[in-house]
Amino acid sequence: MVRDRVESFLKSELRKKKALLFVLVDSEVSDPGTSGKLARDVERIGASAILVGGSSATDQIEMARVVKDIKKETKIPVILFPGNVTGVVPNADAILFSSLMNSENPYFISQAQALGAPSVLKFGLEPLPTAYLVIGEGTSAWFVGSARGIPFEKPKIAAAYALAAQFLGMRFVYLEAGSGAKTSVTPEMVKTVRRTFDGFLIVGGGIREAKTAKSLVRAGADALVIGTLLEKGGSIKKLRDIARAIRDK
Repeated sequence: MVRDRVESFLKSELRKKKALLFVLVDSEVSDPGTSGKLARDVERIGASAILVGGSSATDQIEMARVVKDIKKETKIPVILFPGNVTGVVPNADAILFSSLMNSENPYFISQAQALGAPSVLKFGLEPLPTAYLVIGEGTSAWFVGSARGIPFEKPKIAAAYALAAQFLGMRFVYLEAGSGAKTSVTPEMVKTVRRTFDGFLIVGGGIREAKTAKSLVRAGADALVIGTLLEKGGSIKKLRDIARAIRDK
């Protein structure tokens, strides 16, 4: 396992770009050929990493193929984003080793992590210790993870969880509105969490417009995750607009 290589790369990119673009590829709705082309396109646009996974991804063989194909086509890090132990596969560079801290099921807080840890070590994946917080309700991440969704209008609750994560030694916090969310995490919540948490702050879910992306970055997000926009047939041009908005915040 190469320690801290991906984390160091992301921090280095952050110093240069102010905020990063991560693109999420859901292996359940992608095939290896399509994923490879998408990876090339998003790398050219300026994405700093590609996340592979999702809350409902269960086909490990297909996910491993997608990861392998993306690795062949790009130089940016490929980071696993697992919703369960089935999301731990070989060939990626790193993994968001995350605890769904606001789950009502202890399995998603620590048990899945214990079951998946030996595979992370075996596959030589760099673990990125991440507090995963589901904001709002009604999405796949909320349902599958048995989350007690933090209300969008309660930013101080998210900040308290983020501070707890920091005290527990987690260096990443991921505020997740969920795949296909009708709205994104609010800039007010990002700002409130940013005042408390001094690690790497990731925001995802419901980000479809450049204007939204810019407001989240200005509020203090270090990286934005875009996934559903592309899954639903959104254009690369729109992603390029979002990348530009992040860059020109």
